[in-house]
Amino acid sequence: MKHYLRFLAAAAAVCAVCILLLISAPGRIRTQGRDVVRLNDLVQTVNEHFTQPETLAARYPDTALLLFQPDGTLRWKSPEAPEDIRNMTDAVKRGCICMALHDGERFLGTVAVPDPVLTEYDSIQRRMLVTAAVILMVLLLLCAAGIYYIRQRIVLPFRRMRQFSEQIAQGRLDEPLHMEKANLFGSFTESFDIMREELRAARAREDALRLREKEIAAQLSHDIKTPVTGIKLICELLAVKTDDPYTRGKIAQINEKAEQIHVLAGDLLTVSLDEIGEMRVACTDMQSSELPALAAAHDPRGLIHAEPVPDCLISVDKGRLSQVLGNLISNSYKYADTPISIHYEFCGDHLRMDISDTGGGVPTEEIDLITSKYYRGKSNSGGKDGAGLGLYISGALMQRMGGQLICENRSGGLTVSLLLPLS
Repeated sequence: MKHYLRFLAAAAAVCAVCILLLISAPGRIRTQGRDVVRLNDLVQTVNEHFTQPETLAARYPDTALLLFQPDGTLRWKSPEAPEDIRNMTDAVKRGCICMALHDGERFLGTVAVPDPVLTEYDSIQRRMLVTAAVILMVLLLLCAAGIYYIRQRIVLPFRRMRQFSEQIAQGRLDEPLHMEKANLFGSFTESFDIMREELRAARAREDALRLREKEIAAQLSHDIKTPVTGIKLICELLAVKTDDPYTRGKIAQINEKAEQIHVLAGDLLTVSLDEIGEMRVACTDMQSSELPALAAAHDPRGLIHAEPVPDCLISVDKGRLSQVLGNLISNSYKYADTPISIHYEFCGDHLRMDISDTGGGVPTEEIDLITSKYYRGKSNSGGKDGAGLGLYISGALMQRMGGQLICENRSGGLTVSLLLPLS
């Protein structure tokens, strides 16, 4: 604010000086008027020396004299006389005092001298024009300085604050707002930057709490799997020791629900580890001939009909790939409940593994959404357990292994293609 007041004071001082210069430009008008006595003396002298006008230059050294013939043509002029006067008409236009010369009865001609009053006013006019030009230049410079000052001290700081607000809206809180000592809005700018620091600190606290929540979810998911495994073992033991069909049926139901809890806990654990950056994938070389066994391990009902697999070497995490196949086959059991066919073919530097069912597929508007986190189809998920994590986890694991998971409707059913990278 001090710099702004100084600039206003300097501008006011310059304007005041310009006004004083404009007022004092004419100066003191010292018009001597027309000296009639001197003019009469001049006429008398010119009459006496009309035939020898050259002597007039020595007699009146500082006076511009012009002598004209009776017809108005120029007869003689002194060195001080204007060069552009060539006749009486030019002298009259220039405002000269013209006086007739005669020797009693005969008209000799005319003598002309510049009017001192007009000469004085011409001088004043020239000074005023020069002064006005100088003042105009000073005012233009003052305006330019004012525009520059406003741009540097007002416009640019506001523009930076606008850009800073856009950065905050975009979540970029690590870049501080540039502040200048002479900024007119220094306190306002500092408040903006303090707000940024507080928002960044709040975000850091929020991220820490969110990470802590994910870590707790991962820990709980891991802990849940232990008692669920115990329940499954007890169910298997009880099923062996009883022959009652009713009891064996109830034990089977308990075992099925325990398996569902086990799968959901595993999915939740995988997602939690992925979000906190601890879902690890370690790829190693594996023979493609092991793929049928991995799929069969998750097919207790024997619904899979697989084609022969081409002999090659793939680079995958065997445990994670088994988890992916388990999710896909479990989904097919749950939603399609039809035979499952597996087809293999080479696709560039990948081995493509197509897993297809004939359960009617997925609506076209949902095909791109089923791999999203927590998304469950609207048409066929009613009354079925699940959290919408299976395909999301499978896609994430395939990407971490350098492959890809693709879902598409084909031949009246859903086909999920796994692109397995070749070694």
